[in-house]
Amino acid sequence: MSTHEARLADLREQLKRQQFDGFVVPICDEHMSEYIGDYAQRLEWLTGFGGSAGTAVVLADRAAIFVDGRYTIQVRDQVDGRLYEYVGIAQQSVADWLGQHAPEGGKIGYDAWLHTRDWVQQASARLAKRSAALVATTANPVDAVWHDQPERPAASMNPHPIAYSGRESADKRAAIGRWLTDEGLDAAVITALDSVAWVFNVRGGDITHTPVTLSYGVVRADGTADLYVAPEKVSDALRAHLGNQVALHDYDAFETGLDALGGKAVAVDPERAVAAIFSRLEAAGARIVARRDPSVLPRAIKNDTEIGGQRAAQSRDGAAVSKFLHWLSIAGPAGGETELSAAAQLLAFREETGLLVDTSFDTISGASSNGAICHYRVSEETNLPIVMDSLYLVDSGGQYLDGTTDITRTIAIGTPTAEMKRRFTQVLKGHIALATIRFPHGTTGGQLDALARQFLWADGVDYAHGTGHGVGSFLAVHEGPQRIAAFGGMGEPLRPGMICSNEPGYYKAGEFGIRIENLVLVEEIEIAGAEQPMLGFETLTFAPIDRNAIEPALLSPHELAWMNSYHAKVLDVVGPQLHGEPLKWLQAACAPIG
Repeated sequence: MSTHEARLADLREQLKRQQFDGFVVPICDEHMSEYIGDYAQRLEWLTGFGGSAGTAVVLADRAAIFVDGRYTIQVRDQVDGRLYEYVGIAQQSVADWLGQHAPEGGKIGYDAWLHTRDWVQQASARLAKRSAALVATTANPVDAVWHDQPERPAASMNPHPIAYSGRESADKRAAIGRWLTDEGLDAAVITALDSVAWVFNVRGGDITHTPVTLSYGVVRADGTADLYVAPEKVSDALRAHLGNQVALHDYDAFETGLDALGGKAVAVDPERAVAAIFSRLEAAGARIVARRDPSVLPRAIKNDTEIGGQRAAQSRDGAAVSKFLHWLSIAGPAGGETELSAAAQLLAFREETGLLVDTSFDTISGASSNGAICHYRVSEETNLPIVMDSLYLVDSGGQYLDGTTDITRTIAIGTPTAEMKRRFTQVLKGHIALATIRFPHGTTGGQLDALARQFLWADGVDYAHGTGHGVGSFLAVHEGPQRIAAFGGMGEPLRPGMICSNEPGYYKAGEFGIRIENLVLVEEIEIAGAEQPMLGFETLTFAPIDRNAIEPALLSPHELAWMNSYHAKVLDVVGPQLHGEPLKWLQAACAPIG
């Protein structure tokens, strides 16, 4: 019996002991985080799936794992198909599957600290059609059989200085207080870790790649606040930073602390707060008003200090990536390198800056066929060599005190095929189309998404992920509310100061993958004769795009001009940070095309 088969069997026995007919296991923590601590990696422990989004349902006689299009290939590589049915979330939701397969009159368990209230209501409605019930557990059954489950992380919570934040926490809380007053509300419960970090100008190290601390906040209409964080994470410097308008409480006291909001009108974000919080507030007699977390939009609109920090971080990071690309131009054709060794070398160049706090996500280092797994995570078991006449895709980023970076480059090792060059150039054309678009206020990312896909669509191909996501300021590399994706609704209107990624791609399963990603800043654009204010994108990321993978004949004069202008800027921004052979290589890599 394999490890994951034994774990599944153990869980089923535990479900019998807790008198459940099934259980739902999401990738999630108590804060609805995308990236979670090791202690919360229940789905990976149970199934072996290492992606950042997914859910498993375990019944007595069958089980299924649900993923989105990013993980269609990965889930089959990592999860035993004899144990779990593979389900695409776009084809069938977890709630619908439960409504179809749960036993009649059954009792399906869920952890109310790992699901939203909306999901609970949807799943309950589907189950009711089978006279089955969704029941909150008092103890998560996965934890009961995960005998070596890690402890919650113990990193300290640290002040994030005004030199990087650009705005005092008291000012942020006062703005939230004014919003509460205008809405006729008494308090807002802040549950998302990056929201707590932004509101209180604090950072931490509890979640790998995201500098946050396990914590909750409650902000009141008068600007005072409660901050729930483990006492051992708190220093005198933090207390001084927070001031006397913020009351500190133990993290484990949060649930009972909600009782103090009884009789109050409380804003709670139904997308970011778990079902257990709603239940506790309801039991306490609070009047719950579903509102988006009031810090989400102001956090997304970067101030001048944050924008300046982002530019500095991008310049520094672009130099590190360019040094890596120079190294790869020699080491790749020489042979002997692998996905793991290349990722280690890229990390070493970032660490040479002396300012890297962490990577912003697990580096996606995909050679040949592994590059077609768009959210691939390399391991000793999957590690491929980097070989001649292939494509190598590397998607990576850094966390610096002044900014968060995210960049993807696809590099031809040796001579790419005609198909590789055509697809690479189509992806590049889509990237340029998005980078150069002008659009009026009120435009959403969803309205722009097709610009990046049009050239692939012309050949009847596409990619199964969004074209862009928001990015935080020394915070989460995936930050809302803005995104550039048409599926799931058009999304949030883009506003000046927002940062997004521009990352179209193409993935040929079993052969190669292509993605070109830069970060862009939404900015006001002056257009002569314009009859309304217009917006556009300033590209923030600077590192060469592989000219050897481009088919110049497929580029229009406008696109060639953009490429040459972009590479000239790369040389201007990165060049002064390089010397010797790396600089000579950069000059050649950025020479005009055509």
